[in-house]
Amino acid sequence: MELYNAAELYPGFAYPAGLEKIAELDLVDLDIWFVMDAAFAARYIRGLATRYPDRKLVPFAKRTDNDDVACFEVGEMPHVQVIHDFADPGWEQRDEFADVWAWFSSAVGDLIAYARDEE
Repeated sequence: MELYNAAELYPGFAYPAGLEKIAELDLVDLDIWFVMDAAFAARYIRGLATRYPDRKLVPFAKRTDNDDVACFEVGEMPHVQVIHDFADPGWEQRDEFADVWAWFSSAVGDLIAYARDEE
C-alpha cells in the first residue's frame, strides 16, 4: 500500500520506519481501524488543516466507528496523536502514543475487544 506523500504539504516530513513496515506488510485493515491509502489521506489532510489551523497534522489511520484519526504532528515525531475530528479546536485531542508501534498495539487491542463483543 502506498502512503500519502505528506512532504508535499509539509516539506521535510517523513513517516517513521514502523508505519512504512506496517504498510509494506499490508497490515492496514484492523477492522475497527484502517491505515489510510495515499488518496484517502490526501483528501483528509486538507480538511484537518482547515479545521485545526494551529496544528500540522498528518493523518495515517481512521477509526471506523467514530471520528477518531491517528496522526503525526509535524515537530512532535515520533509521537502519534489521536484526535477526535470535527471537535472544536482545543477539544480534539483524544489520546497520544509514544510511537507508531504503541498506537498499533492499541489498535490491535481495539480489534480484539471489538471482535469479542461481536461473539
